[in-house]
Amino acid sequence: MPPQTANKECSLAVIKTACSNCNLRELCLPVGLSDDEMQRLDEMIQTRRRIKRGEHLYRAGQAFDSIYAIRSGFFKTDVLLEDGRDQVTGFQMAGELLGLDGISTEHHTCNAIALEDSEICSIPFSRLEGLSREIHNLQHHFHKVMSREIVRDHGVMMLLGTMRAEERLAAFLLNLSQRFTARGFSHAEFYLRMTREEIGSYLGLKLETVSRAFSRFQEEGLIAVQQKHIRILNIPGLKALMTHQPR
Repeated sequence: MPPQTANKECSLAVIKTACSNCNLRELCLPVGLSDDEMQRLDEMIQTRRRIKRGEHLYRAGQAFDSIYAIRSGFFKTDVLLEDGRDQVTGFQMAGELLGLDGISTEHHTCNAIALEDSEICSIPFSRLEGLSREIHNLQHHFHKVMSREIVRDHGVMMLLGTMRAEERLAAFLLNLSQRFTARGFSHAEFYLRMTREEIGSYLGLKLETVSRAFSRFQEEGLIAVQQKHIRILNIPGLKALMTHQPR
């Protein structure tokens, strides 16, 4: 085999995404598929892309044709408000899907921006639809994914509608803790990829309010903060804060 051909095949093997070999498949794709079904799913994943920190994966108004599984890294989604401000609508990490916002109108309704160097798997939606009709487990799982997004949206509405500032931040940190745990990471120690301002935008709080809440949590021994590095010292205390119980 000529050296150039060998190098090309090696490169293709390195960049090829195979769901069957991905350690995140249980988070973003269904288990229980047969070898043949998993092979067909592997073949559907056309592109694996690296997105640099600060780059857009897609923009609001862009034509929708694919959904994206986050293989590594961290993203935020936001929308541009009429007054020119960016409103953060979510934070997404490895094992979660992006792009579902474009299904109904066939155009994306928000921006997706990498908060760190990231890698995604591009899944053509038309092919996913076709394969989902043939593989019941895949269709069922996709419905579960969409339901999870609806539940998450309702959770944010509850945050913004019924909780005080410190309760919102406590809920946010506990949610991150649960999501990191599901990925095999520490439930109590993690690095925040987003800024305090982005957290405030997501939670409907001013930057100063977010900073005060972090400071109070640290003073009360609930968390330890070193710039963006967070260590949760008292998970029951954060949970009690949300339920108005004495700590």
